[in-house]
Amino acid sequence: MSQGHFIAFEGVDGSGTTTQSRLLASHLREAGLPVTLTREPGGTPVAEKIRQLVLDPSLEGISPTAELFLYAASRSQHVEEVIAPSLNRGDVVICDRYIASSIAYQGYGRGLDLEVIERVNRLAVGECLPAATIYLLLPVEVAWARLRRRDVADRLEQTGMALQEKVSRGYQQIAQKDPTGLVFDAQLGIDRLAEGIQDALRRQWSWFPEEKK
Repeated sequence: MSQGHFIAFEGVDGSGTTTQSRLLASHLREAGLPVTLTREPGGTPVAEKIRQLVLDPSLEGISPTAELFLYAASRSQHVEEVIAPSLNRGDVVICDRYIASSIAYQGYGRGLDLEVIERVNRLAVGECLPAATIYLLLPVEVAWARLRRRDVADRLEQTGMALQEKVSRGYQQIAQKDPTGLVFDAQLGIDRLAEGIQDALRRQWSWFPEEKK
């Protein structure tokens, strides 16, 4: 029986999921809670190898279906090796992206059947699902401008703004349907956004640390 708490961050590339997941982890650690901060794809040696493959900008021939199964394989290893054991020992697990990313990118972005994506991922993770999913929604033109400022783009980012537009619309629809979803405007300043996320989680869970005075 899981004793921990599982929180996932989701959003288009450039929305700040990595920054906000780190800030939340730091806040909880300062309060004395055990935290496992991880990311997808990745989080284990096997999954990190898959990450290198699927994000390699030199690879252009990966089919959407192959991409789906690579992400699911990474996720399965991640759950078995990191997420489930961390939850079982009582950690707060904070994951930068999870199943909703596959639905947004391979489903809405690449056009694969959404039910197939959900079945594949449920096979990969079983009942290991987030108790809360934080969606950082951002206008695609703002996200694209942020991505363009990066020195190196990964394979997904190099596919251009059209993919990001589809993914952005997908995230909006996913967030509306997700009963665990907490939706935020990713255009807010970093600190203000972090405070809003903490306040929302504090209202939802009695175990969440009180606001600092």
